[in-house]
This record gives sequence, structure tokens and C-alpha cells, in this order.
Amino acid sequence: MIDVSVELVALTLVAYLIGSLSAAIIVCKLMGLPDPRSQGSKNPGATNVLRYGGKKAAAITLLGDALKGFLPVLAAKLMGQGHGNLEIIAMAAFLGHLYPVFFQFQGGKGVATALGVFLAMSLPVSLSMLATWLIMAFVFNISSLAALTAACLAPVFVWYWEPNAAFITMSMVLSVMLIWRHRSNIKNLIKGLEGKIKE
Repeated sequence: MIDVSVELVALTLVAYLIGSLSAAIIVCKLMGLPDPRSQGSKNPGATNVLRYGGKKAAAITLLGDALKGFLPVLAAKLMGQGHGNLEIIAMAAFLGHLYPVFFQFQGGKGVATALGVFLAMSLPVSLSMLATWLIMAFVFNISSLAALTAACLAPVFVWYWEPNAAFITMSMVLSVMLIWRHRSNIKNLIKGLEGKIKE
């Protein structure tokens, strides 16, 4: 149940601002690499950074993006926020990554941040999503396909492990948004033109 309060508003705003800190752009700038929005797929995410910046930069980017989703939700849980409020805060962090106020609202596709959100909400759900991504990535070597599969299955994992109405609803909305953000990848997958994780 949603309990609107000053604390909820503050936590939601902070979550969005934390989500707006683009790990890819910050990491590339600190490591002297080109802006990820001008390279490769032009997506400020770990996969794109991996292609031209190397494993170290990509790993730091992945960790940073995941923490953006994990920390605000974990903090809210520790402060006693329950279901309903937690989902609002989680979506705020996720939307911050997609549409960062600090970077002209040019954000990434949200995979790592979504995983961070789910990790803070439920360990079994997040591990199920991570396992799905790893299996698909290993078999097909295509990051977007792995992400889309995990996104589609997320509501199923939530329903199985944490059958809470607010959590299920959030997972469905988040999954739809992830799929929408990958619409260009879907077109490339259909055409057989989608890039590999390792060429």
C-alpha cells in the first residue's frame, strides 16, 4: 500500500537523482575514453563501453549502474518503507538512468540498473534474472537478446518468488520499458544485424 509522505517524496527524488548519475559517461571521462554517446551503439551502458573501452571500464560501469538501482531501494527498505512505496522509489531510480537530468535526459537502456533494483527487492528474483542473462549471453553471445529474455521473464520470477501485487505490477512496467528501450535492437535481431558481445 502506498503511504504518501514527505519521506517518500524525498526518497523518490533522491533515487531519481542517483539514477541520473550515468556511470558510463562518468567512467569514460575519468579514464580518458570517448563519450559513449558518440561511440559504437551510442548507448551509455556497459556493453557499449566494453566494445571500445575494454573490460575494466565496462566492469566499473556495470557495477556503477547496478548500484544506482540497488542503494536507493536498500536504503528505503532499511528505513522501513514497505511495498507500494518501495516500488515507486525503485522506478524513480530506474527512470533516472533512462532519462538522467544531469546528461540532457540521454540515458542507457536500464539493464544493470534494473538488476540492481531487483537485487534490493528480492535476492531470488535477481539471481533468476542474472542466471537467465548469463545463459542466454553464453549461448547466443548477444547482450540485447539476453537482456530482453530476462526482462520478459522478470514478472514471472516475481510472481513465483515474491507474489506481491505492487511488486508484480512494477516488474511488468519495468519490463515493458526495457523492451521499449531495446526496440532498435529488436529490429536488428530480426534482420540478423545485432552486434555480438565478443566479435
